Amino acid sequence: MEVRIGSQGRIVLPKELREQLGATEGAVYQARVEEGRLVLETRDGLLRRMQLEIADALHGDRSLANELIAERREEARREATA
Repeated sequence: MEVRIGSQGRIVLPKELREQLGATEGAVYQARVEEGRLVLETRDGLLRRMQLEIADALHGDRSLANELIAERREEARREATA
C-alpha cells in the first residue's frame, strides 16, 4: 500500500492500515528506523518486545552491554557522516 509524505513531513495512514493497526485518533506510537524501514509500534508493544528481548538475553548467549555499545557506535558513525 502506498503512502505519501506531505509538504510538512506528515504521513497519512490510509483507513485500511489504521484499521489493521487498531489506530484511533490521538493514538500514540513509538517510531524508529530499522534497516531502512519506518517501524511504528504502540508503547505496550514496545514494552512487550523489550521484555522478550531481555528474557532472551538472560537465558541465551546475547550480551546486552555489547549490543548497546554496537548501537552507540553505529549512531556515532551515522552522525559523523551526516
